[in-house]
Amino acid sequence: MAFDLEMIKKVYAEMPAKIAAARKTLGRPLTLAEKILFAHLHADQPLNNFERGKSYVDFAPDRVAMQDATAQMALLQFMQAGRPKVAVPSTVHCDHLITARVEAKADLQVATTESKEVYDFLASVSNKYGIGFWKPGAGIIHQVVLENYAFPGGMMIGTDSHTVNAGGLGMIAIGVGGADACDVMAGLPWELKWPKLIGIKLTGKLNGWTAPKDIILKVAGILTVKGGTGAIVEYFGEGATSLSCTGKGTICNMGAEIGATTSTFGYDDSMSRYLKATGREEVAALADAIKSDLNADPEVYQNPEKYFDQVIEINLSELEPHLNGPFTPDLATPISKMKEVAAANGWPTKVEVGLIGSCTNSSYEDISRAVSLAKQVSDKNLKPKAEYTITPGSEQVRFTIERDGFLDTFEKIGAKVFANACGPCIGMWDRMGADKQEKNTIVHSFNRNFAKRADGNPNTYAFVASPEMVTALAIAGDLTFNPITDYLTNEKGEKVKLDPPKGEELPSKGFAVDDPGYQAPAADGSKVTVAVDPNSSRLQLLAPFPAWEGTDLKGLKLLIKAKGKCTTDHISMAGPWLKYRGHLDNISNNLLIGAINFFNDKANLVKNQLNGTYGPVPETQRAYKAAGIGSIVVGDENYGEGSSREHAAMEPRHLGVRVVLTKSFARIHETNLKKQGMLALTFADKNDYDKILEDDTIDVLGLTEFTPGKPLTIVLHHANGTSDTISANHTYNQQQIEWFKAGAALNIIRKQVAGN
Repeated sequence: MAFDLEMIKKVYAEMPAKIAAARKTLGRPLTLAEKILFAHLHADQPLNNFERGKSYVDFAPDRVAMQDATAQMALLQFMQAGRPKVAVPSTVHCDHLITARVEAKADLQVATTESKEVYDFLASVSNKYGIGFWKPGAGIIHQVVLENYAFPGGMMIGTDSHTVNAGGLGMIAIGVGGADACDVMAGLPWELKWPKLIGIKLTGKLNGWTAPKDIILKVAGILTVKGGTGAIVEYFGEGATSLSCTGKGTICNMGAEIGATTSTFGYDDSMSRYLKATGREEVAALADAIKSDLNADPEVYQNPEKYFDQVIEINLSELEPHLNGPFTPDLATPISKMKEVAAANGWPTKVEVGLIGSCTNSSYEDISRAVSLAKQVSDKNLKPKAEYTITPGSEQVRFTIERDGFLDTFEKIGAKVFANACGPCIGMWDRMGADKQEKNTIVHSFNRNFAKRADGNPNTYAFVASPEMVTALAIAGDLTFNPITDYLTNEKGEKVKLDPPKGEELPSKGFAVDDPGYQAPAADGSKVTVAVDPNSSRLQLLAPFPAWEGTDLKGLKLLIKAKGKCTTDHISMAGPWLKYRGHLDNISNNLLIGAINFFNDKANLVKNQLNGTYGPVPETQRAYKAAGIGSIVVGDENYGEGSSREHAAMEPRHLGVRVVLTKSFARIHETNLKKQGMLALTFADKNDYDKILEDDTIDVLGLTEFTPGKPLTIVLHHANGTSDTISANHTYNQQQIEWFKAGAALNIIRKQVAGN
């Protein structure tokens, strides 16, 4: 069925005129990204020739999507806004709280028991406020959105960084924190800095062992984890139109790993086929009618250098399979080079586990190509050398691949099928033996491979690859195995070679499902009661953060000077901590426990300046809070990289951290800090990072004249009686400064809604 059809009709009816007006204002052809952005300007936002990377612009997204871990905090905030119903179509998807242990049915049963309180809360809030609810087991948010809600030319935001997956269906889909989602659900404008534009021209055609995943693995190697920050990546060319819709989704999904605001593709026949295959023939017909508006103007792709800030060209016919990792998704190694690179770096080459699926690669096409290799195990008398797991992306995909015999084939090679949920991809994997912290290698088709992310073991070397490459390496049990050139020895002692994978873009018999897992909200939610037990350890109603005192911040203590990579996983770990996502005080006990302290190279061990002892970061910060003393966190480059989780901003705010000062920020995290009334500052001179000493007491001056574009002054009072004065930049506009003054954006929203 097609959800939100009337909304989509309205978007398409208004889109051509809005695009024409923008083209006239700019006096030039438009990229696809620009067309969608201009078509979604908020009604109160004047049409201008906005400056890329500088202009703050208000938008009106079409819809909001939330996964269960982040939805708890987003909806706890929305409950304070005072609205009887969400202003735009919104959904909640229960995919993050299911631990992969044994197999799908058993794991799902445990999760529904363990997290019943949370699921009941999310279901009742959704029912009350007009939000669609996807039950546990229905599938991973991004796969479910692609199958049911994404539409070409639309704009959506979601409380997960991989919301960008919907770019595979030609959307501008952007990951945000819960406070941003709260804005949009409350009917307020959503603010975004007008993005820069990166164009990626794809020529040629994929062949043999190469998959869509290899395109984004290659791009990640080129742009690195922060090369796409503040930019929309737009793919085009003959190579782009040759890809399946779900293949495009894979590429857009991992755009989060290069820091991109989002990624997208122009509307083409593959998207039309996918819409029709997933029961949305009416949407396909509507999109067909305005196809030119759902693609960039022809002149753009003829001379892309004139319209994009950066252009990259990749010949798909020459692209080879890649393995990215370990410990970072941008360390890209072509499979032909892995043997020498692994040897040079001392990486363990025995593959212990191969894992396919996740929101990145769980389409019918992905699974069908992987199963074509699994079939060869028995056909060629092989025996897989590594464990092998499958995580279907949705109940629709799972039901269909079971009908078509794929699961039987996987089970014959000893594969384990986990629930339709995030599972190992986000650390929800109860991996036997991980607590021993032994050095080992796994390969997976997920998107991130930070240390400890999958199984909690800092010595697990995780490599990202396509599902077919993961399957081949699991069969071989060897990270350096190149299926293009190498042979395997089978159970009879014979040398055999794997045939290249083959698959179907879409199921020839069509998709099928008995119960997709969707629960529609009540037509009138006014009588629905949302109860939160005050003694709950999982849920906690929110109290507003206090407003700014109106003075400079003086006497702040240094909480931690984080060294090197500090992702949102380091700031607010997932895995077992996910169960506290609805309880701000309890989850704050994981604040920065993964960050490395510059002064001792240890995690979760910082100096308490009140007594001179060393202890855990949360415990130290709670001591400062109890003493009424504010603190500051200092970070390195691209601080807050990774997930959109706003808990990484709410936890320090809740515990009394006032300032985060870094060399640079990841986009979503910087916005999340601003939304929660924090000061997010960057060193004017990055070398000043070296001036921060362990016993520093710090003043932030200039706040009484806090204005856009004007740096603030930081005074570092060292323990030896000396001091350093440095300059700190910020990107706050006037509205964001008001968030800071009010104590949080939500404090302003509450007043605005109450005033209406």
